[in-house]
Amino acid sequence: MHIIVSKEFAALKYPRKMIMTKSKRKLKKALNGRKVALHYKGTLEDGTVFDDSRARGEEMNITLGKGQLIPGFEKAVVGMKSGETKTFKVESADAYGDPNPTAVIKVPKASFPEDFVFQEGRPVMGSTQDGKPVRAVLTEQSESEVTLDCNHPLAGQDLTFEVELVEVTADSDD
Repeated sequence: MHIIVSKEFAALKYPRKMIMTKSKRKLKKALNGRKVALHYKGTLEDGTVFDDSRARGEEMNITLGKGQLIPGFEKAVVGMKSGETKTFKVESADAYGDPNPTAVIKVPKASFPEDFVFQEGRPVMGSTQDGKPVRAVLTEQSESEVTLDCNHPLAGQDLTFEVELVEVTADSDD
């Protein structure tokens, strides 16, 4: 819903920049419950870039406090101000955690399509018995089975992020 102000009234009484909409307002500080737009670049300890929103040409838009981000990233963004750039490190425990040994499984080769090319290091998509999607990496193979690592590819890694907070907005019912 927008506030409608006649041109004559607005010109006499209020400068143009003071006319706001009720549905959204721009805020300066990132707090839980607020929507933020940001750019980020994530690097590993050796400097390898694993993700870069600018390279993709796409801002990340999320609502803070909704669990949409890894915990350490979200903690670092809360309190930033619009236009601020910040570089911070997220320890593996506050990112994707440590690798879980029970997430490394052996699967019969017969479970794969006949034309599947088995190659160590190859990403594999599949599903659990109840239909949930699973991403894994083929780590070993024998004549009859393969070993799949279902851990997140960044599990066990400390991550560094450079973040620019582009905008903070909130709905009128904040």
